[in-house]
Amino acid sequence: MGASIPANVTPAVLEWARREAGYEDPQPVAKRLGVRPERLLAWERGESKPTLRQAQTLARIYHRALAVFFLPEKPSSPPLAAQYRRLPGIQPGKESPELRVAIRVMCQRREAAIQLSEELGYSLPEFREVARLSESPLDVGRRLRSALRVSEQEQQQWQNEWQAWRRWREAVENLGVFVFQFPKVDLQEARGITLPLFPAPVIGINTRETSAGARSFTLMHELVHLALALAREEDVALRDQRSEVDWQQVERFAEEVASAVLIPQPMLEEALRQISVRRDTRDVQRVRQLAARFRVTPLAMATRLRAAGQFTWTGYRRWKQEWDACVAQLPPRRGGFATPAEKTLGRAGRPFAQLVLEALDSNRITAVEACQYLDLRWDHLEKLRMELRVGPGATREPLDTGD
Repeated sequence: MGASIPANVTPAVLEWARREAGYEDPQPVAKRLGVRPERLLAWERGESKPTLRQAQTLARIYHRALAVFFLPEKPSSPPLAAQYRRLPGIQPGKESPELRVAIRVMCQRREAAIQLSEELGYSLPEFREVARLSESPLDVGRRLRSALRVSEQEQQQWQNEWQAWRRWREAVENLGVFVFQFPKVDLQEARGITLPLFPAPVIGINTRETSAGARSFTLMHELVHLALALAREEDVALRDQRSEVDWQQVERFAEEVASAVLIPQPMLEEALRQISVRRDTRDVQRVRQLAARFRVTPLAMATRLRAAGQFTWTGYRRWKQEWDACVAQLPPRRGGFATPAEKTLGRAGRPFAQLVLEALDSNRITAVEACQYLDLRWDHLEKLRMELRVGPGATREPLDTGD
């Protein structure tokens, strides 16, 4: 029936929804709808109406509630670039449709978490860690490491990178940060992203990063950006006025601090004493072996060695070229099959999932609302509860790596 019933949508809202979703060109949307671009533009001009089924498809493409299309005028909302930190190479307002959806979903989850916490009478942990660009990256890394409460002894006992990733994620969440994962975004556009919104700031990690060690490094990198934002050393993308050269200095600072958090100075010195090698003579294999001790990526280890004076910039760049060539030859890794509950837990995170389920159990929200918050079908809620009973320190490899 929906195939022939015209939907009395508001033309201006249709155009607004397309542009807000990141589709300046109507061609990709029209292709997914199976219509010509001229027809889509005719709907946006009010010259004709889509069918109800076509409107439902548009709602899925734009990641909007169908009811939005029937509003009398386009809704007002803050620019998306006022929600996230500056990303290298990304012009505010020109994000890909996939990245725009990811940011919107993370914003919606954050707002839901604040609302549900108030409903339940909870106070969300307050993120308090600050960092300044005038400080030594080593000092900031030492301070953040202390705040995360992960001991050197505990790190040495981790069995694999996935156990390390889960523990680092838990430690960051304990600081009052929601850690979400987002799918379908090209790694070249964003490996990670920060929503420096206080309270309840958010760090997002790209699920296309299949290496757990790389996720851990990106997590710490984004944590540094949050600490800089809290100290007013950094602003959201819409208001950031730094030149590209200055911004690269910020990125380098975040890289060095992240590596210092994951590879603390005492542990590094002990490892270097056991492997006495002259500066700039470590090849890919040697750095790889050293990285394995800390459950980090070779690139993170090379960054740390450069900051520690074990690599000159020339030596580091030479090593980096060798590493890039090595990575280019690796076959693409295939992610395992994830159940809907596993995928939800990986993307939404334990604190958010637990908050939603507690609100459901307390009759603060309906099962329908819980499923909407978690992007999960009702019959999978109990399986999600079972997944939550497995501690974050589990050694098994998570299956939330695919899209």
